[in-house]
Amino acid sequence: MRREGSPWTGLWAVVMKELADHLSSVRMQLLEGLIFLTALGATYGAVRQLKASVAEDPYLYLKLFTTAQDPLPSFVAFLGFFLPLAAIALGFDSINGEHNRHTLSRVLSQPIYRDALLLGKFLAAMFTLGVSLLALWLLVTGMGLLVLGVVPGVEEVARGLLFLLTAWAYAGIWLALAIALSVIFRQTATSALAAIAVWLFFAIFWDMVVQVISAAAVPAYSGSPSETLAHIRLSLFLSRLSPNTLFAEIVLALLNPAVRSLGPIFITQLEGAVLGTPLPVGQSLLLAWPQFTGLVAGLLLLFAGSYVLFQRQEVRA
Repeated sequence: MRREGSPWTGLWAVVMKELADHLSSVRMQLLEGLIFLTALGATYGAVRQLKASVAEDPYLYLKLFTTAQDPLPSFVAFLGFFLPLAAIALGFDSINGEHNRHTLSRVLSQPIYRDALLLGKFLAAMFTLGVSLLALWLLVTGMGLLVLGVVPGVEEVARGLLFLLTAWAYAGIWLALAIALSVIFRQTATSALAAIAVWLFFAIFWDMVVQVISAAAVPAYSGSPSETLAHIRLSLFLSRLSPNTLFAEIVLALLNPAVRSLGPIFITQLEGAVLGTPLPVGQSLLLAWPQFTGLVAGLLLLFAGSYVLFQRQEVRA
């Protein structure tokens, strides 16, 4: 049966309704409060650590995001831990929750196609994450200005905004995964546990799996330089299949201007280079561009998979 009208009819109605639900839900408010409190703690620890080097470091503003003081980790480490949880919390019941409440058939009986419903839920959750990240970024920046009294330069602000965009894309991957699992599983508890299991696998166990596979495929200590280099390259390739690794490498390139490579470096590549000299923001972006496109590609693939599955799913009243 041929569809009539645009498949995106009612898209923004779904976006605004879901956005209002997310921003007013107790679940999201608790998560945002927890993230803001931990971010304040991390920023406070970084500020205490950086007060002694206000006049020495030309990139003091960027150190707000990466400096840690025991027992508190850095702001970047907090985001790497809490962003997947926030994204999973927004998406794990987006479709199966409608099934369990018996509201999906009612929504689709309106002039709203599945295309608009799924994309609207995804965009609303992405907007919610974007607003939260922007507020958090402004809060950290304001605290740095207030306590340190150092105004960031244009390049530092550009790096901070690129870092904000990277964190948004990183959260989008876990949101797309949660939505895909909510399409696959009918029980919300099952989709939530499956999403958290995938996150824990990449956060804790993936590095171990990479080491085992790399050691089995190409021994690292065979004595041959070519085989050692092949082992390193295989380990890097496998580790970059994890969104956690991609996010960490992008953050390293953007927030540390002295970083010149994200892989093995040969002596011939260092000829003529002045070690320790910071790279311009454009060069750092080029360095991290493959990792950033990998994050975006993963997000699009996961959403496309959930889109295809949802189009083929039977919906009963």
